[in-house]
Formats: sequence, C-alpha cells, structure tokens
Amino acid sequence: MPGVALVVGIMCLACLASLTACVFSPPGAQPLSPTGHPALKAGAAAAVSHAIVSTVKAATATASAAASATPFPAATATKTPVQTKTSSPTGTPVPVTLVGAGDIAVCNTPGAEITARLIEQFPAAAVFTAGDNTNELTTHPASLKPCFDQTWGRFKGRIRPAPGNHEYFYEGASDYFAYFGAAAGAPGQGWYSYDLGGWHIVVLNSECDQVGGCQAGSPQETWLKADLAAHPALCSLAIWHRPRFSSGYHGSDPVTQDLWKDLYAARAEMVISGHDHDYERFSPMNADGVLDPAQGISQFVVGTGGADLRQPPGKPADNSQVIITGVYGVLKLSLRPDGYDWEFIPEPGKTAGDGGSAACH
Repeated sequence: MPGVALVVGIMCLACLASLTACVFSPPGAQPLSPTGHPALKAGAAAAVSHAIVSTVKAATATASAAASATPFPAATATKTPVQTKTSSPTGTPVPVTLVGAGDIAVCNTPGAEITARLIEQFPAAAVFTAGDNTNELTTHPASLKPCFDQTWGRFKGRIRPAPGNHEYFYEGASDYFAYFGAAAGAPGQGWYSYDLGGWHIVVLNSECDQVGGCQAGSPQETWLKADLAAHPALCSLAIWHRPRFSSGYHGSDPVTQDLWKDLYAARAEMVISGHDHDYERFSPMNADGVLDPAQGISQFVVGTGGADLRQPPGKPADNSQVIITGVYGVLKLSLRPDGYDWEFIPEPGKTAGDGGSAACH
C-alpha cells in the first residue's frame, strides 16, 4: 500500500512542522530584540541617560567659595576602588546623590520652602537632615506637622533624619520619633546606619544627655564601634546635629569627641552637622582638631535649611576653610565608590557657594 504510506509520511512531516512552530513561535509572542525585554531596554536607556547627566554635572561643577575663603585642596590619600553594584552600561560606577541640610522649618517663614525647592531638583536623591528639623519655639514647639510637613515633608519617603536639640522640646523627642517612624531609629536612641551606593552612613544622636551619653563606653559609642567594625566600607560618613568643630554662634562642641575618635579609627571621610545657622567646611582633622590631611575627617556645618540665619561671633576656628553666612542652601554630595564631590547650592539669586572633590582614605 505505497499510496497510504506516502499520505502518512506527508501528514507526519506536517505535524512536525506544526510542532516546531508551537515550540519556537508561540501564538502572539513578540520576538526579542538584542537588548532583551522591553522593560529592560527602558531601564538600560534610563541608566544611560542617568550616566550622561551625572557626567555633564561633574564636568560643569566648579569649586567656588565665599569671597574671603580659600578652597582646601582635594585629599590625596587613595585606595583601590571597591566593587559596586551600581554601574553604567560601560561598567563605570554611577555616583549616588545625598542632599540635605539641618535647622529647617519655622512656621510662617519662607526658608524651608526655599530649600525644599532646591531639593526638588534631585528627585532620585536620598535626603538627609542634620537635626532641628523644626526650629519652632512658641506656637508649635518642636512639632513637625505644622510647618516641616508642608515643606520638606513632601520628601518624607526618602528622608534619613537626625535629631537635634529642638526635637527634645517634646519629652523624649516623642513627636520626632512618631513622625518619622522606623526611619528615625529606635525611640529613646535615634542612632542607626544604612548603606548608599557603596558608602556606609551612620546617623548619631548628639543630644548626649538624653541618650546615656556619648563618651567611650556609653550605649551609643559602644553601638557605633560595633557598627563600624561590622561594615568596613572603603568610604563612610556620619551625620549628627551638634558640630564637633564650628566657628558659629554655638561654636565647637567636645561632647562628641569620642564618637569622632571611633570614626577616625575607621578612616571615615566626613561628619555633617547643623546647629549653627550657617555653612562651614573644615580641613580634615583628628578628634583634637589637629590638621591631618592623610586620615583626618572633614567637618561640614550645614545649618542653612530654613531657620533664621546667624553671623559667627568672632574669627574663624582653626582649620576652617569656607564660611558662608546669610544664605539658605543645601549640601549636595555625589558619592562614588572611591571618593566624593561636594557642592553647597545656595538659594536662587545668591552666588556664594563651595564645591570640590576628594578621594576616600
């Protein structure tokens, strides 16, 4: 029956062709392009765009300062860059942005709204506060709801806060911990840490008398030492309210000296504070204020978030490099795996600024 065999053979070949089509070209399927899934293609395009924007910003940034200031040269100590999970399509690490200030909101005054609009320029940035999130003293003492929430509150989901002395106008800083929730650390403590773009960032509570002290052996200092040992990052920084070094109204505060010593031993890069309502940057120093370009920590004071601005009472403190007064603004950090760029961004219409780059220890 050769005719039957021929028919069966033709039917089998048709079936195989149909099976092949079912396996390799399912109905309704879209062929994959060389870049893969459309969502991944969009993500790659966004990454390229982000990398280009970061590169243009880095290329156009200037190292400017107040008219009377002399910029401090970038640090020279370097190490081999660590690996990072964040990279551009060419493998070059993409910096992450951290932006913020301290001493922020006072109701019925424009300062906090002015600086909030500066932060809006960086919708993907992490936001820090350096304490005194509200500077209210009378109608709404230390309450974050009436005026902070209406300005910086629109960044609440990406804020990493630090407490200041004004937060403790409410007993135990209860309003602060209730407003920020888990982002503020454990109630009664207020210290915590997190990682951002390969950097380890520690937030501490400089209201030392409220949390059992800041001296060696205190609960906070003991935690800090253990946290730094558990996170041996190439680059790290700390944020707390009362500056260890300042030329401003309140001046340098030695209460955090032992915390500075621990950070110095861990080769941290900088400490960001507020409390004095001005902007100031210091050369790298040890905990005693001795200049140390090789391993020292740079103090940034950024009390320019919106509260009333003040003039320093006298001459600049030792190793002060830049002081900017009478100007609201925010500090923008571009954090790279092996270094950072800083820029003080002033309110519109003001030209005083400060910027530069440094390598991690």
